[in-house]
Amino acid sequence: MSLEGRIALVTGASSGLGAHFARALAQEGAAVAICARRGERLISLADELRSAGARAIAVAMDVADEAAIPAAFDAAERALGPIDTLINNAGMNAEGAALDLSASDFDRVLAVNLRGPFLCAREAARRMIARGEAAGRIVNIASIGALKPLPGLAAYCASKAGLVMLTKALAREWANKGVNVNALCPGYVETELNADFLATPAGDRLIASFPRRRLMCASDLDAMLLYLAGRESGAVTGGVFAIDDGQLL
Repeated sequence: MSLEGRIALVTGASSGLGAHFARALAQEGAAVAICARRGERLISLADELRSAGARAIAVAMDVADEAAIPAAFDAAERALGPIDTLINNAGMNAEGAALDLSASDFDRVLAVNLRGPFLCAREAARRMIARGEAAGRIVNIASIGALKPLPGLAAYCASKAGLVMLTKALAREWANKGVNVNALCPGYVETELNADFLATPAGDRLIASFPRRRLMCASDLDAMLLYLAGRESGAVTGGVFAIDDGQLL
C-alpha cells in the first residue's frame, strides 16, 4: 500500500499513537506534517523522519483553538504541498467516577476529542473540495470506548462515540465530493494517556479480562490505517473499524 505522493497531516503527533502513525505513513512514502500543542516535542520526530528520507515538517497546533487550525494547514501546505490525508488523532481523557467529574473537565475532553476533529476535518475537506481532490482521505482515531463503556471514562467514551457518528455524518455529506471519512477504533495500546493506569492493580485486572490477556501493539493498527489513508480505499467511506485484538468480545 504505497503512499508515494500522498501528503498527510497528523494531529496529536508529539507522542504515542500519533507519533507512531506519522512514522508508519512516512515509511510508506507519504510526506507528513506532524502537529500537536507541544511543538517542541515535534522537532526531534521531524528530524528523525527527515533523516530517514521522508519529507516532514513540525507544526504547533492546538485542535481546541479554531483560529489555529487554518494557520497550521497553511504552514503545512507551504512546506509540503496540498494536504490530501488527515489523521485526526489528537485526544485526551479525564479519569474518575462520573459523579466526581467536573463540567469543565467534561467540556475539555469534548473540545479536544470531538470538536477538534470536526474543526480539522472541516478545514481539510474545504481545501480538498475546493481544488477538486478526487482521493481525499480523513481517518478519525476513535476507540473501542466508542463501542462499549469503559469504567471511569464517561467523558472519553461519550466523545469517541460522538466521533464515530460524526464520521458517518461527514462521510454521507462528502460522499460525492471526493472525500472519504472513516473511523479507526483501537483497543488498548499502552500510551502516555493510559500508562499510569495500566500499571495499577486495576489495570492488571482489565488486561486479564481480555480474551487474549494482553495489550495490543501500536503496529497492529498499521495495515488498516495505511489502507484507509491510501488510494486503494476509494470505495470505503463511513466505515467504523475496530482493531482490538478481541478486546470487545
